[in-house]
Amino acid sequence: MPELDLSQYAHDVVTDVQATADAEGTTTPESFTRRVFEDLERAGIVSNTFTAYHSAYGHLVHGYGIGDSGECLDLFVTDFDLDPLESKLTKGQAETAFRRLLTFVRRCRDGLRQHIDESFDVYDMCAAVEKALTEVRRIRLFLLSNRVGTSTAFPPTEFDGLPVTHEVWDLARLHRHETSGSISEPIVVSFDPPLPCVSAPNSEPDHSVTMAMIPGQRLADLYGEYGTRLLELNVRSFLQARGSVNRGIRETLLHSPGRFLAYNNGITATASQVDFVHGPDGTPTGISRVHGLQVVNGGQTTASLHYASSRDKADLSQVTVQMKLTEVSPERLSEIVPMISEYSNTQNRVTLVDFSSNHAYHVAVQRITRSLWAPATDGSGQETHWFYERARGQYTDEVAKARTPAKQRTFKKLNPTNRKFTKADLAKYVNSWSLLPFSVSRGAQKNFVAFMDRISEAPPRVDVQYCQRVIAMAVLFKAVDRIAANHEAGSYKSMITTYTMARLALATEQRIDLDRVWREQQVSPALEAAIDDLCPRVMRVVTRPREGNHVGEWAKKPACWDAVSRVAWAVPRDLEAELRDQPLDDEALAGGAESDRGASDEVRSIPADEWYAIERWAKETHNLDPSQRQLTQYVGRRLELEREVPEPQAVQALHARSEALSLGFVPGP
Repeated sequence: MPELDLSQYAHDVVTDVQATADAEGTTTPESFTRRVFEDLERAGIVSNTFTAYHSAYGHLVHGYGIGDSGECLDLFVTDFDLDPLESKLTKGQAETAFRRLLTFVRRCRDGLRQHIDESFDVYDMCAAVEKALTEVRRIRLFLLSNRVGTSTAFPPTEFDGLPVTHEVWDLARLHRHETSGSISEPIVVSFDPPLPCVSAPNSEPDHSVTMAMIPGQRLADLYGEYGTRLLELNVRSFLQARGSVNRGIRETLLHSPGRFLAYNNGITATASQVDFVHGPDGTPTGISRVHGLQVVNGGQTTASLHYASSRDKADLSQVTVQMKLTEVSPERLSEIVPMISEYSNTQNRVTLVDFSSNHAYHVAVQRITRSLWAPATDGSGQETHWFYERARGQYTDEVAKARTPAKQRTFKKLNPTNRKFTKADLAKYVNSWSLLPFSVSRGAQKNFVAFMDRISEAPPRVDVQYCQRVIAMAVLFKAVDRIAANHEAGSYKSMITTYTMARLALATEQRIDLDRVWREQQVSPALEAAIDDLCPRVMRVVTRPREGNHVGEWAKKPACWDAVSRVAWAVPRDLEAELRDQPLDDEALAGGAESDRGASDEVRSIPADEWYAIERWAKETHNLDPSQRQLTQYVGRRLELEREVPEPQAVQALHARSEALSLGFVPGP
C-alpha cells in the first residue's frame, strides 16, 4: 500500500477521533474504540459491544462484547496515539496488552465485581464477564491500535478450558479493510477429506459452477467460527428462527435429520478461487480448499444448522447439505453476486433494506444534503454542509480528491468532520425522535435494519424540508449527548441519550420546532435547560435494570422504554412557550405521499375509546408488549385531541390492534 495513503489515513483517523471526542465530551481512546466497534460490527465480526474502561495493577480493558449466539466472549484493549506514525506497536507491547486483558478475565472470574461500586458501569462489565465465563465456548481478545504493529499473529491459548484467540487490529489492518471495498478479510477454508463434487461445463470466462456436498456439522462450525462474515455478500440478513422456513429447518434437524438433504434447497456460495482434487482422468472429484468463501443464498439454513447444534444439541452427523459453488473473478464479484443471490432466493422475499446504500431514500438524502447549506450561526458568515456519508469512505474519498493541502483544508472547512453523519447515525437520530430508543440501544446495525423496515413500509417524501428536519434531529441528539456526558453517563451515554431524546419527544408530543433548530443550528436555552433537567431522571431508570442485571441488555427491551415513558416529568413553561401548536407529523416528515397514508386514515376510523380499551385489556391480560400498550394509549390520546397520527406509529398501532384481536380482545359496541 502506498505510504502516503497510510499516512493520510492515519491523519484522518486522529482528526475524526479528536472531533468526535470533543463533540461528545469523551476521551480519544473511547472515541477510537467506538469507531472500531462500528467497523467490526458492520463486518459481522463482533456484536453487542460496550465500551467500559478499567485499569488496575496488572490489568487493562476498554470494552467487551458477547455475541448474538451467546457463545463467544470478546474483550478489547485500546492503544491510541495522537502521533501514530512516530512509533510502532511492538510485539512485546501487544503481548503485554493481551496479558493484561487475560488478567482482567481471571480477576472477573475470581469476583472482581464485589470490590466495585454497583453504580459504576465497570461493575456491569465485570458481572457480565463473570457470568459469560460459565456459558460461552470461546474467548477472543482484541487489541485495537492506530499504530502499525510489528507483529499481528499470536498463537491461541486457553483459559479454564476455553480456547482463547488473539486479534490485532492495527492501523495497517484498519486501513486495508476501509480501502478494500470489503470490510472483512477473505475466508479461506480447507476440507479434509475433500468435499465430493461435480463440475458443470461452462463457456463463460468469468465464472464456473460446481455442485458439492458439505456435511451439516462442518457448515454449522463455519458459521460458529465466522458468524455473519460468512454472509457478507448475502443480500439478506438472517431472520432468527421465527419464520416458518426456519422453524421447518429446525424441526427437520431435530426429528428427521436423515431427510434434510431431501427437504432443504441447500446453499448457494461463491469463491474467488477453488482448489480441486482430480481423478485419474483429470476430472475434478473433490474440493480441498476454498478462498473467499461467501454464502450468498441459504443464510437461514447455515445459521439454523449452527443454532440447532449449539443450542438444541442436535446431532448433525446424518445431515448433508447440497452446495452450488460459483467461482467468480474478483473484478466481477460486485456485479454477479447480487444477481446470484437475488435470482436464487426462494425462501424469503428480498426487501429494499437489503440494498440499503443504493436505496432511493439514501440516494435522495445524499443528493439534497450535498447542495444544502446550513446557516452560519457563529458570526463568520461561512455556511457549511452536513456531509451525509451514504457509502462508507465517501468523506475520505472527497478529501483525497482535493489534491493539495490548501484545497483539503477548504473542503474540511465547508464540510466539518463533526457534521459528517452516516446511515447508521441517521437511523439513530430518527428512531430516537420516533420513540424507539430500545431499537437504537440494540446497536447500530440492528437499529438500521429496523429503520429501513419502517422506511419500506412508509416511504418519506425526501425533499429539502425533510433533510433540514432530520439534520435538526441530529443537532438535538448531539445536544442531548453532550448534556448526558455532563451528567457523567459514562459508557451508558449512548443509551441515556437516545432514551432522553425519546422521552423529550414523548413529553412534547413531538412539537419541538425542528425548523427553528435547523435555522439556529443549536437548541434554545429553554430546550437545553429542559434536557438538563430531564436527563438525570431518565438515567436513574435506565441504569437500574428491572429485568436482568445488565444495563446494556435492559436498555434493549421495550419494557425499559415503558419504564422511562412513565418517568414523572412535565414540560417546563419556558419550553412550552416555544413548542409548535401541532407536531411535525405531515408527510414531509412522517413519510409517504397522500396516497401512501392509508394507515393514518385507517387509525382515524377507529374510535379513541377502542384504543384505550385495548390498552386496559392488555394490562389486565398481560398481553402485548409494554411499548404496544403505550402506543395504543398514545393513539387514543391523539385522536381524542383531534390530532394526526404519524404514519409510522399508525402502522405499528394497527399491527398491535390486529395482534390484540387475534389474542381475544373484543371491541365494544
